[in-house]
Amino acid sequence: MIRYIYGNDLHKFPQLARSMFRDRADQFRTRLGWAVEVDVNGYERDAYDGENPLYVIWEEEDGRHGGSMRLLPTTGRTMVNEHFSHLTDGVEIRSPLIWECTRFCLSRGARPGVAAALMLAGGEVMQHFGVAHYVGVFDARMVRIYRRIGACPEVLGSDGTGRAQVSVGLWEFSAEAQSRVARAAGITPEMSRRWFERAFGAVPRPGATQAA
Repeated sequence: MIRYIYGNDLHKFPQLARSMFRDRADQFRTRLGWAVEVDVNGYERDAYDGENPLYVIWEEEDGRHGGSMRLLPTTGRTMVNEHFSHLTDGVEIRSPLIWECTRFCLSRGARPGVAAALMLAGGEVMQHFGVAHYVGVFDARMVRIYRRIGACPEVLGSDGTGRAQVSVGLWEFSAEAQSRVARAAGITPEMSRRWFERAFGAVPRPGATQAA
């Protein structure tokens, strides 16, 4: 299932948090060889984890992390503005309608549909938080994943070639994209909505009228 947890509330889910940060270390340093810092507990964390981000996490049946991503409004600190602005010709991306998505991570044992489930959950945030676009930095290996999911971004800029290429992309929500991603995830939009409502409360259904 999907959980939506703000950074300040991660302590309420200790097993989920521990396994997420350890899986991030395993993916980004061990498997991909990125120059990320890993602490004595085996956790991969950075300064943006201290900005109270919204984590979207796939929780396995045993309570452990299966996959996750981290969301932050671009009105505050973001990786794209502080470390990757050369990919956008120095133009900073700042808007209350644009959030940054980073640290997209899958555990070694994640089932095939987890990546799509995370993207589907990201669409819930866009619909109900008034987010028009996500911006994110991704490497060449993610292109295949995005194509498989059915959620390819608009590329704003790239650097490098082949497997070493790094790009900045922009994603938007559409009902068509939601249907494609839901099929890839093997999850109905109704189930996705229920998980969102479990975290944030009921939201109005499309076409519903409010009492005066």
